[in-house]
Amino acid sequence: MDNALIDTDVILDFFFDRQPFSEYATRIFSLCESKKLKGFVTPVIYSNVYYLLRQTAKHEKVIDKLNQLLLITEVLPMDKEVVRNALNSGFKDFEDALQNFSATKYRDIDVILTRNLKDFKKSKIGVLTPETYLKTKTASC
Repeated sequence: MDNALIDTDVILDFFFDRQPFSEYATRIFSLCESKKLKGFVTPVIYSNVYYLLRQTAKHEKVIDKLNQLLLITEVLPMDKEVVRNALNSGFKDFEDALQNFSATKYRDIDVILTRNLKDFKKSKIGVLTPETYLKTKTASC
């Protein structure tokens, strides 16, 4: 079973049903739910998703959606070392640097699943779109 950091855009694809990407996001979360993939997120991802979902839904509904996400994913911690590494990393996107260094420090993350591949080009972890990840897994079965 792979351990995957699931980036904000994948979660938003799922919650906002953004076509054609929501199909792949749904399949990723189905794998998490069936324990065939161990999905990880960070507190920053939760904060960002809350903020963006809150633009279109009431607080209670957003909290319910985030609680559902919490049932099928794990949360990576962040600390001073993660922030320091992110600040000094050369990543163009600070938020993505935080995700990356949280993943590298706290878990044996095999892959980062995102549609923003360019934002993670400095990562030492493999980075794939959900679509590519699913095709790779289907081909290896």
